[in-house]
Amino acid sequence: MTTVAVVGPGAIGSTIAAWLTQDERLDVTICTRSHRDSLRIDTPTGRIAANPAVLTVANDASPVDWVLFAVKTYDVQSASGWLGRLVSPRTRVAVLQNGVEHVARLRPYVPEQQIVPVIVDIPAQRMPDGTVRQATMGTLVVPHGPAGSAFVDLFSATPIEVSTTDDFVSTAWTKLCLNAAGAVGALLKQPAGIAHQEPVAEMIREVVAETMLVGRAEGAVLSDDLPELVVTRTRENPPLFANSIIADRIAGRRTEVEARNGAVVRAGAVHGIPTPLNAMLTALVGADPVPGFPEEERTTTA
Repeated sequence: MTTVAVVGPGAIGSTIAAWLTQDERLDVTICTRSHRDSLRIDTPTGRIAANPAVLTVANDASPVDWVLFAVKTYDVQSASGWLGRLVSPRTRVAVLQNGVEHVARLRPYVPEQQIVPVIVDIPAQRMPDGTVRQATMGTLVVPHGPAGSAFVDLFSATPIEVSTTDDFVSTAWTKLCLNAAGAVGALLKQPAGIAHQEPVAEMIREVVAETMLVGRAEGAVLSDDLPELVVTRTRENPPLFANSIIADRIAGRRTEVEARNGAVVRAGAVHGIPTPLNAMLTALVGADPVPGFPEEERTTTA
């Protein structure tokens, strides 16, 4: 059997782990900080349940064929202990994270030739009862090559669309354009419906356009109509839909703005391209609230 360890069973990690567990060819283990009895995923075709093995202590882990690393981008260092136990010279490490810095984040912990960056587009949300709601089957895209083909085969028994691409840079920056735009809603603490207000939509277009300039400098091929496509896609969501960065900001949790808009700022600096909008969003969305000033107690004075 092929052994698979999923590190970071959030909404995406849990969804992927549950689907892979349905495949009898695979021996799936969940690596997490706290124990959980089962995975319950409400998919577009009905509920699936899974009871994979669960490890909560890295020292209990042993090398596997595949590590699917799905922790939040800001948790890479704290979760790196799992990599030291799970990864051998034969292990492939698929990085299922936002942004365009997948390889750079894991390079301190895993040999670069064993890292497989993955672009994830699977809308999934953890509900209060622990169930995960998977809105669509979604897609996973990896670079073309032997490791990419092996990754595709790993998901061959699932309905998730998994493919390889010869132009991973363009795929990653196209996704980052969408992710970078999400920071506008996060700053406002408003769901997708806010994009129906034209001044907000124009801000989204400008953030995407700025991101495209940097992406093209990085070698990405990006369509000129991408700003409008991002606005259209945002408007096509249910008005109350809140993607992960918006939901995290509303809940007062740490966001991945550094991996999204911050990545644009960092790459822009390398190429000498100003990125004032992404820099502003990185600073404001990532700012810590002032202690002792809860929103519900705020008052104004004239």
